[in-house]
Amino acid sequence: MGNTTSQHILSTSANLLGFCLFVLTALNIADRDETRLIDAWTSIIAVILTFSCIFSFISIRTHDPKRERSLERIADNLFMSSLIGILGVILIIAYHFVQD
Repeated sequence: MGNTTSQHILSTSANLLGFCLFVLTALNIADRDETRLIDAWTSIIAVILTFSCIFSFISIRTHDPKRERSLERIADNLFMSSLIGILGVILIIAYHFVQD
């Protein structure tokens, strides 16, 4: 294994997945439409993070360097997409609290 990025993606994705599950189960916002939007985005982000974890894990376990790089690139792109999604959720929550 030449690159250790997958190990970092795997651990960080797993932690952020826990964050998404926390948001889904614990966050209560008064506006029902806003809550549905946050729940939908967070659910999608959780799925993306799960796939990022899967591709990172497979990348770590493979012995083919070309396949490792390919899987790691997929995991990296999924991870970056999830970070952008989390930023969107945070902005929605921040906007809600600024409005109150």
